[in-house]
Amino acid sequence: MTMGAGWYLRRLSAMGPREVGGRVGDAVRRRRWRSARPDVPAVTGARFTAVLPAGTLAAVPPDAAERLVAEADQLLAGHAAFFGVARADLADPDWSYDPKTGRRTPDGYAFDVPYRDEDAVGDIKQIWELSRHQYLTVLAAAYAVTGNERYAERVAAHLRSWWAANPPLRGAHWTSGIELGIRLLSWVWTRRLLDGWPGAGGLFEDNPVAREQLWHHQRWLAAFPSRGSSANNHVIAETAGQFAAACAFGWFPESARWRSDALRSLTRHLDANTFGSGLNRELATEYHGLVLELGLAALAEADTAGVPVPAALRGTLLRMTDALAAVVDNRLRPPRQGDADDGHGLVVDGAGTDRWGSLLATGDAVFGRLDWWPKVPGTDVRTGLLAALIRPAEPSVARPARRPGHFAYAGMTILRGPGEIWCRCDGGPHGFLSIAAHAHADALSIEVRHDGVDVLADPGTYCYHGQPEWRRYFRSTLGHNTLELDGTDQSGSGGPFLWTRHAGSRVLTADDTRWCAEHDGYRPTTHRRRVELSAADRRLRVVDEVRGGPRRAVRLAFHLGPAVTAELAGHRARLTWTRDGEDRSATLDLPEGLDWRAHRGETGPPLGWYSPGFGRREPATTLVGTGDADGTREFTTVLGFGG
Repeated sequence: MTMGAGWYLRRLSAMGPREVGGRVGDAVRRRRWRSARPDVPAVTGARFTAVLPAGTLAAVPPDAAERLVAEADQLLAGHAAFFGVARADLADPDWSYDPKTGRRTPDGYAFDVPYRDEDAVGDIKQIWELSRHQYLTVLAAAYAVTGNERYAERVAAHLRSWWAANPPLRGAHWTSGIELGIRLLSWVWTRRLLDGWPGAGGLFEDNPVAREQLWHHQRWLAAFPSRGSSANNHVIAETAGQFAAACAFGWFPESARWRSDALRSLTRHLDANTFGSGLNRELATEYHGLVLELGLAALAEADTAGVPVPAALRGTLLRMTDALAAVVDNRLRPPRQGDADDGHGLVVDGAGTDRWGSLLATGDAVFGRLDWWPKVPGTDVRTGLLAALIRPAEPSVARPARRPGHFAYAGMTILRGPGEIWCRCDGGPHGFLSIAAHAHADALSIEVRHDGVDVLADPGTYCYHGQPEWRRYFRSTLGHNTLELDGTDQSGSGGPFLWTRHAGSRVLTADDTRWCAEHDGYRPTTHRRRVELSAADRRLRVVDEVRGGPRRAVRLAFHLGPAVTAELAGHRARLTWTRDGEDRSATLDLPEGLDWRAHRGETGPPLGWYSPGFGRREPATTLVGTGDADGTREFTTVLGFGG
């Protein structure tokens, strides 16, 4: 996907004067760096002391270790899958190859690489993901728990290969700060987990190539921070990686400055990215998880190195953890809201480990669980490792005495009912910062689950670059459980990560059983929605009101989860699915003032899809009602369980 002049003008209009000035300085610096690659300062007597406390590895739960080793053995055999694409070439990978398109990224000065152009470089997410080196932390963790040197030797071979193929400022892996930051964090943990292997020192501190890479990664991050309208999860990854490396590999003359600057920036941006309630301001749940993982990893490095951190940083991470505990359903699944690209901050576990359960287990170990927190049934490797490094501290913020259901500034309300009914209602801001990069046009959308199964589902994200029609669909108004007018989105898109017009929402009522909100995305018409959950008869009543303005064409969409089968007859749909071998059912009584049709797996244009993860999609049923509204009109939908 190439960006034309119009996109650049729209992007420029979303920046303030300070950001524009900073980006001009970045452009000048990039030009100067093209011909002025400095020498790495001399380092003598480098030592790695940020090791795990004695006994940490012995406490890893056996089943978690078993999953880890199984994953590591697959990696040793050269097998892995990224974003739905299986690879069997990882015994000796080509770091510039995209297996999805078969293309290779061009070599050359990093800032000349057109990484947004799939025709020129391939799918950049496929190329970048492997080079985050989180699969190497898995291999290193397998060495740590087994002592089998095959894992360590593979890690060393791949690191030496990567360093040789990607010298500083050459190629696609030097174009994006989030990639450099996460890669640094992976290298810190790789070195830590390889401690005890005879070759660890020769691979890192005694290796001039490794020292050169570490220095240039940190120099890059210090020079090109994400700015202004881009200071979202990217800046957290950049500063967390920079801080971690400056703590664990503090061998350079600049290390103390890099460490203090990164900690100051991390503390400030972590707070700026987080509502007072603890929810991430991007309102994209997977980025809440990414930022929390990055923040916990940075805190672990600070405590290991004896670097004092502001109480505010610990407090933000605590609020984020409590918020996560508050919004998950009974199966520990959080909302599927906004963009999701399967990004992780630190990976040391095998397949089958529950990410959200792991984060809550870490929160319990580090901060202590509250009485209302859900219980975590599974185990993981990462919790014990982080908990061994993070020092206990008294909470610096007040914690909720009961499970919150409404998050005012985030505009999120969770309604809970019998039979493990869970409903998320969205009446919050369109997104974070002026570009709202990871937002969807989903104002007043709802998401309903029964015992963890998506019944009325948020379809997900599927892709970022290269497939603009699919990107538009998955973040469109029609692509969510809400109401669309005149075939247009509530908010206006200016590009795949740019919104030029933001619908404004406000919540009018929110308690344990009722929610009401409205938005102005279709001015002069207002869309108002009321949701009521009746515990007595296990019914969810949704009333959509189109208020004022001219005659408008209406489309009301309800997206069913992939496990749900629908039989539509007139204005009633019978829904069925299976959970743990038991047949479940519900009825969906749809507004009679609309003409209802079922859509599934359509491509021209896309409609009836569910994305279980980035790069993956599968057909699912979407029920769409069409009609019109003139003046004020109501449309009532009733979802009843067990009927």
